[in-house]
Amino acid sequence: MKFNEALPILVDAAIKEDVGEGDHSTLSCIPITQQGKAILKIKEEGIIAGIEVAGMIFNQLEPGSIFTPFKKDGDLMQNGEIAFEIASSVHTILKGERLVLNCMQRMSGIASLAKKYTEKLKGYRTKLLDTRKTTPNFRLLEKEAVRIGGGINHRFGLYDMIMLKDNHIDYCGGIVKAIQKAHQYSQTLPAPLKIEVETRSIKDVELVCEHAKGMVFRIMLDNFSPNQISQALTIINGSFETEASGGINLENIQAYAATGVDYVSVGGLIHQARSLDLSLKAELSR
Repeated sequence: MKFNEALPILVDAAIKEDVGEGDHSTLSCIPITQQGKAILKIKEEGIIAGIEVAGMIFNQLEPGSIFTPFKKDGDLMQNGEIAFEIASSVHTILKGERLVLNCMQRMSGIASLAKKYTEKLKGYRTKLLDTRKTTPNFRLLEKEAVRIGGGINHRFGLYDMIMLKDNHIDYCGGIVKAIQKAHQYSQTLPAPLKIEVETRSIKDVELVCEHAKGMVFRIMLDNFSPNQISQALTIINGSFETEASGGINLENIQAYAATGVDYVSVGGLIHQARSLDLSLKAELSR
């Protein structure tokens, strides 16, 4: 499902979770016809993400609302700046406030961390990938934040790529058997899926190179040291795409990139990111 098709479903579920039978705090003291404006105040330096999402949330709540962005996704942000203004009914502003902030604070934190990683990769051919280590029901926006921060989205779920990891291989009875069975299965699908396989040793790499040409498109080198990555790349010799994974962080990512590996995947892009400080404030006439 495409982003613009999936987001309304996420927003609808989130609004139902938060509003339930009604926003009684607002209903108790604000006339339903009252119109108003609010601005998003930036309170921390970083990369802003979720501007487009915020506009879509307010538009979904009230199609006639007027959303005026002053920044775009991926822009640098500084404390004291204004990201956007929303003009709509006050009820819409207050219903959407927490959802917009939760999305944007989380997304901005992830985008800011992804930007730090991609800055480390400047000058290298290696690209940054995210993983499936995401928050349930929030993956759509977390992966979008990685993209905004300069990273590349790996598979979105279990349905859009075949990835044979350690448990698949062990349960199946070996790496070659798992690859062969996965390839046979993929060929029965209406649209065959690409297959990536995780390797845990140089021996695994040798087996894939010997038995999986034409079946596997990418080899994951899991928990390999940079020296082991270099050794594996010599064996692979460009026959497959390569991905280094496991234990990669801001301190060692350049050592991995220096090997010439095609991709590095970092689960911490999402699960170690810290939400950034933003606030939505009523803009009152004076």
